[in-house]
Amino acid sequence: MVLGFLAIVCSCQFLMAAKRDELMKISSPNGNLTLQVSIDGTIRYSVVLNGECLIQDSELTLQTNLGNFDGSGKLRKHQISLNEGSFKPVIPLKFSTISTDFRQLLLEFKAGYSIEFRVYNEGFAYRFITNLKSDSLNIMHEDFQVNVPKNSVVHMQQTKSFITSYEGFYNHLKVQDWDTTQNMSTLPVLVTTPSGKQLLFSESDLSDYPAMFLKGNGQEGMFGLFPKVPLNFGEDGDRSLKILKEAKYIARTSAKRNFPWRYAVVVSTDSALLTNTMTAKLATNSQLSVTDWIKPGQVSWEWWNGASPYGPEVNFEAGYNLNTYKYFIDFASKYHIPYILMDEGWAKDTRDPYTPNPQVDVHELIRYGKEKNVNIILWLTWLTVEKNMGLFKTFSEWGVKGVKIDFMDRSDQWMVNFYERVAAEAAKYHILVDFHGSFKPAGLEYKYPNVISYEGVRGMEQMSGATPNNNVYLPFMRNAVGPMDYTPGAMLNMQPEVYVSERPNSASIGTRAYQMALYVLFESGLQMLADNPTLYYKNAECTEFITSVPTTWDETKPLKAAVGEYVITAKRKGENWFIGGITNSHESGRLFKIPLNFLAPGKKYKMVLFEDGINAGQQAMDYRTRTIYINGGDTISVKMVKNGGFAAHIMIATGS
Repeated sequence: MVLGFLAIVCSCQFLMAAKRDELMKISSPNGNLTLQVSIDGTIRYSVVLNGECLIQDSELTLQTNLGNFDGSGKLRKHQISLNEGSFKPVIPLKFSTISTDFRQLLLEFKAGYSIEFRVYNEGFAYRFITNLKSDSLNIMHEDFQVNVPKNSVVHMQQTKSFITSYEGFYNHLKVQDWDTTQNMSTLPVLVTTPSGKQLLFSESDLSDYPAMFLKGNGQEGMFGLFPKVPLNFGEDGDRSLKILKEAKYIARTSAKRNFPWRYAVVVSTDSALLTNTMTAKLATNSQLSVTDWIKPGQVSWEWWNGASPYGPEVNFEAGYNLNTYKYFIDFASKYHIPYILMDEGWAKDTRDPYTPNPQVDVHELIRYGKEKNVNIILWLTWLTVEKNMGLFKTFSEWGVKGVKIDFMDRSDQWMVNFYERVAAEAAKYHILVDFHGSFKPAGLEYKYPNVISYEGVRGMEQMSGATPNNNVYLPFMRNAVGPMDYTPGAMLNMQPEVYVSERPNSASIGTRAYQMALYVLFESGLQMLADNPTLYYKNAECTEFITSVPTTWDETKPLKAAVGEYVITAKRKGENWFIGGITNSHESGRLFKIPLNFLAPGKKYKMVLFEDGINAGQQAMDYRTRTIYINGGDTISVKMVKNGGFAAHIMIATGS
């Protein structure tokens, strides 16, 4: 339905400026967030949350070979509408049902393009839409500009180049200190305003278009940058290609299309970042009519631990061979883990996906796995996939259930299209896809839900580079925009001042309870158990807890949250609740009182709790486990040491 303009009082300066040709406002369904759009030869917008201007006088333009779409032409019509609805994601990482209520402002210009704005309770988004008479369109550049309050802190993952795997540390600068001489950032970018509000910038429905990067202007703004279309390639080993020549444009695409959504989560509290579902709300609906074959789950993985089981029950030479992989399958079967991942080495040559390493015997392992209810996922380089797109049909005939595709390290239009071609082709043959060496999620995982996870994170494979101080940002940033294959599960745990690690004795920074909490906090349709099955057998009570944690959820409830400091979240699957909490290197640790008011009142519950031991600040493998009985509405106290954590499973007590 068409609504009247919404009048508000606002401090955004452009509203106080001289007369404008057009000035439009729409508010979120709950009325807290307001978007203001002006057109006076340019298109500018501001965003107000509860009366506070958080994004001010920011411009947007699409520069093309057929002219600039910048609001300078005649506005044919505008329409404001309220849209209400919900949907059930195939892989529910936060909620089994997602509300999609929003208000929309659609601006239609005579020149053949439109701009669609949406305002949700948790943020806003916009996109360009073109409906031109030409068959194709060259996008020379897209001007994304955003101005935020002075002294806002920008949290970002900087990169020198568009060639990146999105695996850098997070850096933190005041917005005015981030200037054009410094490195740009991948998405997402989080902005903390001086008043404590949070703005999380990313994109969704990315298709046939390059990913966006951001750079600071040295004042109070950021602007978008995009890799250009590669035209010619050269050889660069078995897993990449060199770009020898680029076009002058960032995309050549259809002249009749919807462009990617630019969005920002705009919230008053840190905890609200944890429940946002903006990527999902803005993504294209699933293109798959049948999805019951898509099975999320946990995965036993050999690379991080060097395929090195040991002990009296291991009477074979360990390594990348048949007996070792059968050991992994036996472990997965015992703990009802549905998959094992066979990383580099399963094939005789990385360039040839059809000839298995005879020492491994993939066909025998697929047969053996079926007997044990364990399926196989195979690792591949993207270049091998590109040269052998028929492998999905072959793998399906073999009985392979998924692929891990690695080393893309690019997000130009050509590579974005590669992701989608892979997703579509794999879906034809009921193959799951986990992208490593990848950019961040941007909606493809909803369009093709067989895309079940992405890396694009500084994960545990970075060993000493995977620190709690960095990881505590992940639920608020990287995981807040989509699934994240961090590969947790270390059983050798150390504080950073004594850290030493080398495969096959790989170790992690942070306590044992911290590692266990990651299974509750970190969201991924495929969740790895990265360590050696031998160590999981030796730590059976930890393994039993880890393998009881679901990979999909019905409900998410943040309990305590401070960006960069700590996060504690409860998640529900059916009638079972799990809690995960982690903290940074705060020297004295942190004590929390946690109200359990998310539990049904009047019911008695059993809680199995894993927490940092008294000496975990020195010996990170020290943990305690206890079982307590609680009632809905009770409060529990939990102490986390530096780089520590805790994890709990709550179930209805028998007979209650």
